Formats: sequence, C-alpha cells, structure tokens
Amino acid sequence: MYTILVIVQVLVALALVGLILIQHGKGADAGAAFGSGASGTVFGARGSANFLSRTTGWLATIFFAVSLALAYLVHGEKEGTSVLDTVPAAAELPAQAGDASSVPVEIPAESAPDQAPVVPE
Repeated sequence: MYTILVIVQVLVALALVGLILIQHGKGADAGAAFGSGASGTVFGARGSANFLSRTTGWLATIFFAVSLALAYLVHGEKEGTSVLDTVPAAAELPAQAGDASSVPVEIPAESAPDQAPVVPE
C-alpha cells in the first residue's frame, strides 16, 4: 500500500509540475486580446486556461490527499512522544561526582568566616 501511494505521489507531482509549466501567466492574456493566435488552438482562446486550471486543481487535491495518507501510514496511531518523556525525574537520577548534594562539606570550628570551607577528598 505504501509503495503504491509513493508511486502515485511521484506521478501526480510530475504531472503538476508539467501542467504548471505549460500554463500561461496572467500577463499572457493581454497578448491574446490583440490576436496572438490563441483563438486557433485546440481548446479555443479561453478553453485551455480553464481546462489546465481545473486539471491543476484536481491534481493538487489528489497530491494533498495522498500526502495525508502517507503521513498516516508512516506515523499511524502512535502516541505523541516527547524528549521529556525519556528523561528520568531528578529523584530517580543517581548522584554524580560534581553534584553539590552528593559531597558532604565539613567546616572546621576554628576556621575564620572569610576562609573557604574545606572539602574532604
């Protein structure tokens, strides 16, 4: 199913690119008004624009629908996970060597208040 949707997605994307490149811009209508020969085409003066615009709209709709279907197949009904769900709480973490709470600090009674405390190693 996944492979079929990917193939459809690629084909629709290529068709969209082709149709968009074939279409004339809004500025091309001014040239057609002065007889640039657009009325002699297969679809007529305005027929090709309507046909190409509608086809592009339908292909865009199919492209988005297939994109949503592929996203659902890839991610499915999994619950949303977060990086925070994988980190243990602070109470569950073991004490580390540089952690201030894991090293007891002894302050001798004879040390002056302006001296730094002595940390046993």
